[in-house]
Amino acid sequence: MSPRPLRAAGLALAVAVLAADQLTKHLVLRDLVMGQPLEVTPFFDLVLVWNQGVSFGLLNGAGGSSPWWLIGLAGAIAALLIAWLWRETRALPQAALWLVLAGALGNVADRLHYGAVVDFLDFHLGGLHWPAFNVADSAIVIGAGLLLIDGLFLRRTTMDGGRGETDARA
Repeated sequence: MSPRPLRAAGLALAVAVLAADQLTKHLVLRDLVMGQPLEVTPFFDLVLVWNQGVSFGLLNGAGGSSPWWLIGLAGAIAALLIAWLWRETRALPQAALWLVLAGALGNVADRLHYGAVVDFLDFHLGGLHWPAFNVADSAIVIGAGLLLIDGLFLRRTTMDGGRGETDARA
C-alpha cells in the first residue's frame, strides 16, 4: 500500500481515538463527582482525577507552569512524530505513530481547556493500585508498544537492499 492511503487510514484512526478520548472525558466530567468513584467491577472503578503531570500522574507536583511546558513538550514530540510519519511507509509503525499522536493531542486539548488532564479509568486488585488514566494514555501506550514490537521483531534490516524484507530475529 502506498503512503497516501496509509496516511488517510491513519488519520481516520487518530480522529476516531481523539473523538473517543474527548467524548469519554466529557461524559466523566458530566456524570462523575471528584472523590466519589463509581464501582464497575471489584477491580475497576470510574473516578474523576485531575492529572497535572504526565501519563499516570508522573510529575504531578511540577508547579504552576507545568501545563505550559508540558504543552510545549507535547508540541515538539508531535512535530517529530509527524516528520516520522511522513517518511514511514509501513502500516504497523504508521498506525502506532498515529495512536501516539492522537493520544498526545487528546491530553494537550485537556491541558489547554482545563489546565490539567482528565483521568478516569481506575484499576486495582488487592493492595495493588494502578494510577488512573484515560483513552489518550491508552492510545499512547498501545502505540509505543507497537513501535517496540516493530523495532524488536519486525523492522526491516538495513542490509536488505531496500527490498523490505523483515529481520528474522523473532
